[in-house]
Amino acid sequence: MTTPQFGQGEPGAAYPDRPAAFAVIERDGLIALVRVERRGRGLVLDLPGGGIDEGETAAEAAVRECGEEAGLVVALAADPFIHADHYFLHNDGEVRNTRGAFFKGRVMREDVALKIEDDHELVWTAPDEALLRLDRESHVWAVVTWLRLRAGA
Repeated sequence: MTTPQFGQGEPGAAYPDRPAAFAVIERDGLIALVRVERRGRGLVLDLPGGGIDEGETAAEAAVRECGEEAGLVVALAADPFIHADHYFLHNDGEVRNTRGAFFKGRVMREDVALKIEDDHELVWTAPDEALLRLDRESHVWAVVTWLRLRAGA
């Protein structure tokens, strides 16, 4: 299966790859999103996750990011359920091609001591509302895929 590419690239522009990992975390019929300010766009909603650090697996990065962004200790499926790429303008002003691995997971517990990204706020949202409010098309596509898998489609 070919990995879909989201976002609009400018012809001739360079978009360095940035491996990243995200999680769809469900609790009581809601999914975890993070509200964050994006330069030039204001407050947006994303799935928890982010860049994979050197020496980390994608799953380790998703677990770490859930803690840092949302204060959640999570258990993830062993493998990503989907991959999606997205041209993405980071707050540092650099555009990269985020090479995302998306994992299914659940909350084990909350731990506010893990939350170190003060600009991120945890928001529990109904999946259908998330589809309308998520900022990145790749995250919308991941939630749609997750919903279909959950429904056995």
